[in-house]
Amino acid sequence: MERALVIGASGGIGTALCAALADRLGPGAVTALSRRDDGLDLTDEASIAQALGALSGPFDLILVATGMLDGAGQPPEKTLKVLAPEALAHQFAVNAVGPLLVLKHAVRLMPRERRAVFAALSARVGSIGDNRLGGWYSYRMAKAALNQGLHTAAIELARSHPHAVCVALHPGTVATRFTAEYAGRHRTVAPAEAASNLLAVIDGLGPEQTGGFFDWSGQRVPW
Repeated sequence: MERALVIGASGGIGTALCAALADRLGPGAVTALSRRDDGLDLTDEASIAQALGALSGPFDLILVATGMLDGAGQPPEKTLKVLAPEALAHQFAVNAVGPLLVLKHAVRLMPRERRAVFAALSARVGSIGDNRLGGWYSYRMAKAALNQGLHTAAIELARSHPHAVCVALHPGTVATRFTAEYAGRHRTVAPAEAASNLLAVIDGLGPEQTGGFFDWSGQRVPW
């Protein structure tokens, strides 16, 4: 791996990923973009196109470390009674549509002649097969949609980039502001540990795993 691009670099996991990659590759080899620092808005394709259009590739790793639990300011739903179309639409815009639009505009930045990885942070709660508790409608649905989008894109990407890996990754429950109110009894890990885990998983992926959904330990997550 020679160069890396991290989208969502100002968040807890994104910051840790940038630090870990800078230690590995050197600070000059890591490009960091975020809404806070660069105005990159995942709900605005023009913003994505402008930010990525200003970059020159190739990048061996493009990692989308963005996410949102509160759709339109509404916390994760515990019941159908509180389901709101505004929250659903916002969750899909940020957690599903945004990362796919990043990939749309990032393909030109990925090398064709060697291994390249595009990974986006998903979540185990987006797994239909692993859903035993219910609730969290908007977030679950948006992450499931992201997984389908990445799987579909991986099939197309393999035709032009035969060495590419396009995957969804579940980082576990990471101790950040993002999860502070919802971690509950779940075991949490520090952002630095999560970043180390994710990069270890990425290191072990090849083209034969493209289109997959993997957790922080490298295990496949059921769709």
